[in-house]
Amino acid sequence: MTTADGLQSLDALDCGSRIRSRRLSDGVVTLVVDASGLSAAERNKLEAELTSAARAIEGVKDIRIALTASQPRRTLIAVASGKGGVGKSTLSTNLAIAIARTGKKVGLIDADVYGPSQTRLLGSDEKPTADDKKLNPVEAHGIRFLSLGQLVSTGHALAWRGPMASGALAQLIEANWGDAEILVVDLPPGTGDVQLSLIQKSRPDGAVIVSTPQALSLIDATRAVDLFGKMSVPVIGLVENMSGYTCPHCGEQSDPFGSGGAEEAAAAMGIPFLGRIPLDSALREASDVGTPPAASGGPQSEAFEAIARKLMASLETSSADEHSPVEEMADASRR
Repeated sequence: MTTADGLQSLDALDCGSRIRSRRLSDGVVTLVVDASGLSAAERNKLEAELTSAARAIEGVKDIRIALTASQPRRTLIAVASGKGGVGKSTLSTNLAIAIARTGKKVGLIDADVYGPSQTRLLGSDEKPTADDKKLNPVEAHGIRFLSLGQLVSTGHALAWRGPMASGALAQLIEANWGDAEILVVDLPPGTGDVQLSLIQKSRPDGAVIVSTPQALSLIDATRAVDLFGKMSVPVIGLVENMSGYTCPHCGEQSDPFGSGGAEEAAAAMGIPFLGRIPLDSALREASDVGTPPAASGGPQSEAFEAIARKLMASLETSSADEHSPVEEMADASRR
């Protein structure tokens, strides 16, 4: 094979569009190749294919391949609550899936170190593999996810101090997320070390706060809003979970946790109200068996889809404006 034909053969490969420069000088082939978004296994395959093609070129004595990768700009969304038991993890799961159904490539991080639940909610016990000391997320219901629940035995308590928990979160965020455009981070309840580490090291693009309508939950939700406000992270909005219950037998509507409290609190704090998730036994049953309602597209998914649409609209607005309405609302929450 002649030199000219050989160099053209490199471009003819499936990976040809990734070749940024190619040169043959004194018997040495030098290639600069864009490997952005590829896993370690895919990078190895790409390098092997190029090496094999280059060896077929007449007069080649040595092959040098430089693989480069640009870090994709990902939108990081923190889902937080001031207290436990408000359905934050269920919202994180279904919100991630609802966003993915809009066409976005989404990753979900279960950062609830002491109470990981995403393996149950997503119905997957698959263990993540690792390449180059980085974890490879597992796929389920159209999204990729990582959870400490994949790495520890069921029911095993993690007696970790703050630095260990923060280090575990860093490994999950720095995993091989490939071409994921949005990362949804399911934070533990409260305003402690894990939240501070996420904010300081990864700087979320925005936070979604989850609360039930009752006053006690709203007090803690206000603290969560205050934390993100003090750390200059825009609060995208507040979600009211367990909002109203319709009896499946008589059809009567009741409000065991109150009604409208989160919407009123959002208005008082000057942040958007993203919507309500009803208290529904069907939602609980689907979550328990690892079939998130948002993945089905049925009636149970409508509330999550509506919240996802509002969230995406806020993100698009904030990216279009240097000082977005979301940031203005975050400023208002700090005043």
